[in-house]
Amino acid sequence: DRRDITGYHERLFQNILKYHLGEPVSGLLLLYPSSILHILESSSGTLYHILQDLASLQKQGSSALLQEIKILVVSHNIPTRLFLQWYVTMVTLPVTYLEDVTQSQSAEEVVTECLTLLLKLGTYLSKTFKVSSKGLGDNLHTLVPELLIPAETINYLFKAKEFMSPEAFLKMYNNPLQPAMASETVWPTPCHLYP
Repeated sequence: DRRDITGYHERLFQNILKYHLGEPVSGLLLLYPSSILHILESSSGTLYHILQDLASLQKQGSSALLQEIKILVVSHNIPTRLFLQWYVTMVTLPVTYLEDVTQSQSAEEVVTECLTLLLKLGTYLSKTFKVSSKGLGDNLHTLVPELLIPAETINYLFKAKEFMSPEAFLKMYNNPLQPAMASETVWPTPCHLYP
């Protein structure tokens, strides 16, 4: 249900801002009939807390709404935001099984095409919609269907093994690679004599 998913995210964003100072979240939540595509813009601390909450939801298995989550891209130090606020909209695109080109492309190519479409969609939204409490409405798929990612592409990305779950991403994020220095592998350890 749209209200459950929207309400969950709104409560999550409010709780994070209440206890962890940072930037408010902006972005776009696209609700497809059988999947969700979520673009988030905020500080790295806020994004970290969102991923922690999503990982705990998946680990508990308590939410049937948000399962099989995959992270496509996490970017840092972006100079400006693409979205003016956090938008939610329903997307009802027709499913086309003819010429599904995602099966012949690599995951990297599919993600690049998705990011290109999302950047174009964000640019369109920033020029067309001003900050308001009304939001986008549910007719985005009739206004710019060419800028929305097809359902087949989202399903392909869900199945791709190259992308991590929030839990796997946080495990990697919390344990970065730390290569050993050459001086750390020498025995006995080198001593420096000072006069």
